[in-house]
Amino acid sequence: MAPTHAAAILPQKGGPFIVEDRNTPEPGPNELLIEVKAVALNPVDYYQRDVGLPPIPSYPTVIGSDVAGVVAKAGPGVSTGLALATRVIAFASGFYHNGSPDYGSFQKYVLAQPEGVVVLPDHLSFEQGAVFPLAVLTALTAWTTIGISLDTQYTPQDKQAVLIWGGASSVGTFAVQSAKLLGFTVYVTASSQNHEYMKQLGAHAVFDYKDGDVVSQIVYQAQKDGVKLNTAHCVVKESLQPTLDVLKETKGSAPAMVAHSPVLPQDHPTLDNTTVLFNCPSADKAARDKHIDQCFNGWLGKGLRSNTVVPSPFIQVEAGGLEGLNSALDKLKAGVSSTKIVVSI
Repeated sequence: MAPTHAAAILPQKGGPFIVEDRNTPEPGPNELLIEVKAVALNPVDYYQRDVGLPPIPSYPTVIGSDVAGVVAKAGPGVSTGLALATRVIAFASGFYHNGSPDYGSFQKYVLAQPEGVVVLPDHLSFEQGAVFPLAVLTALTAWTTIGISLDTQYTPQDKQAVLIWGGASSVGTFAVQSAKLLGFTVYVTASSQNHEYMKQLGAHAVFDYKDGDVVSQIVYQAQKDGVKLNTAHCVVKESLQPTLDVLKETKGSAPAMVAHSPVLPQDHPTLDNTTVLFNCPSADKAARDKHIDQCFNGWLGKGLRSNTVVPSPFIQVEAGGLEGLNSALDKLKAGVSSTKIVVSI
């Protein structure tokens, strides 16, 4: 009889998850089987559960993408240097595998491609490790989308600045960390209670997006600092217009580039000599796999080893394991601030 494991199965659009046993997959070429110890939740998870977006090819299925666990088995020919039982962080998602439920993270055993698997240092718990995958991939893809290589190293003399609108979100915190490591002078918007935390992660100056004069505050600070502010990442909805309002005053005659992580409406605001691009990995599999490897085995692996990248934002661990995923997702949907919800499996 084939081995089985527990999974939070999504039987139809609208959920809820039902915990049942399903067959444990055998890893094939370029696949690792991960024993899941903790998963982190993302807004895309409740969108998929509740309205089936991004599209789910068929039901029943398993969704989710953020995993920390241990290597259980490697597929034939896979030589990653990851021995069995190695503690790892894994991007385990059906997004790029035709929605395959073998890749959804909300289960005890999940497949992952080696490009998206990196060693979890001993000083971090599984719960801390689970916060990285999708947020790191999204934050880093924003830079490459607008032509900024992940090995960029600006110096203070370059005076290159960036505006991150929505810094206290999960993606935003890694946008801040990565921007600092790229050498940018980092300007961030966040609620006032998160300003000090943003500075701890690498922000040079933080502004309350609720302030009526927030645009003029940012423009004044950039002019005072004497920086070139013609790059931005819109992490949250409704942030493009104020971001363009800032760039209009700070970019001068230089072209500006904006990465936009929420879905970009066709009739979105525009600005002369400014390119606004939806933040999304390449549709070409070879290019995408190379990029994922650069994000995980490159940037994240190096950052974890040197302790220059830390888990963020703050972690809220919810009880109940797989059976608790419905209520944990409902808490995320209701709204959290500078918090990543994690479930131990």
